[in-house]
Amino acid sequence: MQGIPRGIRCAVYDKVVANPTITNIEEARTLYLESGTKAIIAFGGGSAMDCAKVTGACIVKPNKPIHKMKGLLRICKKLPLLIAVLTTAGTGSETTLAAVITDSGAKHKYPINDFSLIPRYAVLDYHVTLGLPKNITTTTGMDALTHAVETYIGRSTTKETRFMAEQATRLIYKNLKTAYDDGQNVKARENMLQAAYCAGIAFSRSYLAMSMPLPILWGAKYGVPHGLANAVILPYFLEEYGPACYGKLAKLARCIGMVPKHTNDRRVAAAFIQWIKDMNQYMKIPEPIQEIRKEDIPAMAKHVAAEGNPLYPVPVLMDAGELEIMYEKIIEKKEGKADAGKDSEAEGVLSRGKTHYIVLP
Repeated sequence: MQGIPRGIRCAVYDKVVANPTITNIEEARTLYLESGTKAIIAFGGGSAMDCAKVTGACIVKPNKPIHKMKGLLRICKKLPLLIAVLTTAGTGSETTLAAVITDSGAKHKYPINDFSLIPRYAVLDYHVTLGLPKNITTTTGMDALTHAVETYIGRSTTKETRFMAEQATRLIYKNLKTAYDDGQNVKARENMLQAAYCAGIAFSRSYLAMSMPLPILWGAKYGVPHGLANAVILPYFLEEYGPACYGKLAKLARCIGMVPKHTNDRRVAAAFIQWIKDMNQYMKIPEPIQEIRKEDIPAMAKHVAAEGNPLYPVPVLMDAGELEIMYEKIIEKKEGKADAGKDSEAEGVLSRGKTHYIVLP
């Protein structure tokens, strides 16, 4: 193949879909075995990473069906060398032990979590993200922001994960709008890759938050991209958590230089949430997700409640009834109900400056 150093052979699997399926995994595994390759290079965004991870798992666990890998620590065997080359900046999949696979027949999507799925190397090269389409730039960037913010306000953080979440949020605050406006801006692309990497470390080591299974369900049932779902969901949950997260949100907002240090926590939290809404609007993220059907809400809420309770370290745990209300709020937006007035402290916080790039193994 052109561009490959002499003496190195490769086989290319290029049929991965936006929400990778069991069929993708089986085809990639067959190609790996038939071509006699010895390593896997995942080149792309989160979907390519997830496909590569589970392909590696199926190679080392040939007699274990994919659906039996669902959950935690069902592989426990070293994968072939896995190298992740990111072409988007958002999922953090290059740092995590997680992969999400879709059973397209059953319209069911489930996570597979095992330490062996963490790529051996991650290559963060801004060149492959230059000119990334605006819709992918924005949804992957807001995906990374969701990871960072939900880590920071959660109840299972460490000094390291809080630091990583702060780093990620600061970089996103200063660079996502620039990357969206100018897809060829080298510094913005560099910094967004670093932000996604930091956010991935943060949320993978501090566990998930309540909004995470909702995008997984929407992806399986309606084909909604994960980052888009997170971008829509995030401000709803932050508002619903209310005083339970004001202090941490305020600290995060001050840390990234969004507001003066001595402003009231509630007002600072409101400013931070409004910034997220403003970014969504500026980057033309649709509100809400039109595919959600009202008749599906009770079953989805029940599923998420069963998964989240009592393990998710969120500021406020929600039962199925409360989650149904969250869905209903989104449906109400679809029917045209307007936002409440902006807090005066929430205005004028949309744009800021710059930082720098990292290549990390």
